[in-house]
Amino acid sequence: MREAMKKQTTTSNKSSSGQKYLGDRGLLIFLVFLSAFAPLSTDLYLPALPTMTTYFNVPEYLTNLTLILFFIFFSAGILIWGPLSDKYGRRPILLVGITGYAIASLLCAVSGSIYQLIFFRVLQAIGGGSASAVATAIVKDVYHERKREKTLALVQSMVIIVPAVAPVIGALLLTFTSWRGVFIIQGILGVIILLGSIIFQETIAHRGSGNILHTLGRLGVVLKNPGFTSLLIIFSLSSISGLAFISSSSYIYQNDFGTSSQIYSYFFAFNALAMLLGPLIYIKLSNHFKRFSIINLCFGITILSGLAIVLLGQSNPFIFALALFPATLAGSCSRPPSAYLMLDQQAEDAGSASSLMGSFATIMGSFGMIIISFNMDHLIPVIGGLNIILGLLSGGLWLAVTKTPLLSKIREA
Repeated sequence: MREAMKKQTTTSNKSSSGQKYLGDRGLLIFLVFLSAFAPLSTDLYLPALPTMTTYFNVPEYLTNLTLILFFIFFSAGILIWGPLSDKYGRRPILLVGITGYAIASLLCAVSGSIYQLIFFRVLQAIGGGSASAVATAIVKDVYHERKREKTLALVQSMVIIVPAVAPVIGALLLTFTSWRGVFIIQGILGVIILLGSIIFQETIAHRGSGNILHTLGRLGVVLKNPGFTSLLIIFSLSSISGLAFISSSSYIYQNDFGTSSQIYSYFFAFNALAMLLGPLIYIKLSNHFKRFSIINLCFGITILSGLAIVLLGQSNPFIFALALFPATLAGSCSRPPSAYLMLDQQAEDAGSASSLMGSFATIMGSFGMIIISFNMDHLIPVIGGLNIILGLLSGGLWLAVTKTPLLSKIREA
């Protein structure tokens, strides 16, 4: 009887993921919002970019710095927060980082110049990096094997809902408030996530030892793992084309095609639908096909989509959106297996591994935003060309690496 009760208690704890207040479902929702911090911090104010450029009376590249520098410092923040969460725990890092994010968001709202806004966006990025660094580490802490892969897919799919509606909400906000109101909303969201962090219970089983320099040095230890690092490079490259589109999307639809900010938000939401469907499609496909085959297919679709964008994308906004859709779908579909494979290469240092995954993707994306900023007169051909080149490069590296013993630890399922 006592054994049965003990077993039942253990099962109950597992089903709730050890979260007394959040529970299993609450933890999943919490992970979604943590993972959505980066897109939420950008997509919500994308419709306001052209307006902000006019308001401050500055060149477009200066306004784009609020995006580019955000991603650069966001990635830097991720690199710091992840290893620190291995040493001090996930919860303390979230409490400090999210508090900083919320305060910086409100400071963005009262910026008096573009330079002040850029500076406060940097602070916002550093604080927000804690969320992305910790989210993937929590998944590795709590879930295992196939459950981990399905959770990654589900979180990544659900997380798209937030940024998908963000531009629509942002455009609606601009009808009765200025861009400052958008940042106030971000500050409020930061406070909400902070409340979730307060009731969140620690998930790390064994904390790291040593001083801070030793803790940050674990990043180098993880990078010395050739299996992890090769996958990290291959799958981070796709962020270049993805964030190049995100940073230029408002200019493409509003300036090149002449749509309103509201209509632009609908086109952006359509593209976000592809990001939503990708992980869900992967879950279905993975029941019948091996993950390697699915990843191969995704690279092929990206290349073909890039060709369609180059050849047909400049016709009208509808054709451009349809041509871009498959590339976005393929990139989103490959995210769950790539994240699973990278985490599977690293038995320990989940926070450091999570940091590197988030940071590399963000750094690569920043390159995409820089590239697109210097080609504002040829946005659509550049977007298409990036998908073609990166699809060929990533796909070629993937095929080469998987044929070597470098990734011997990868399990084909």
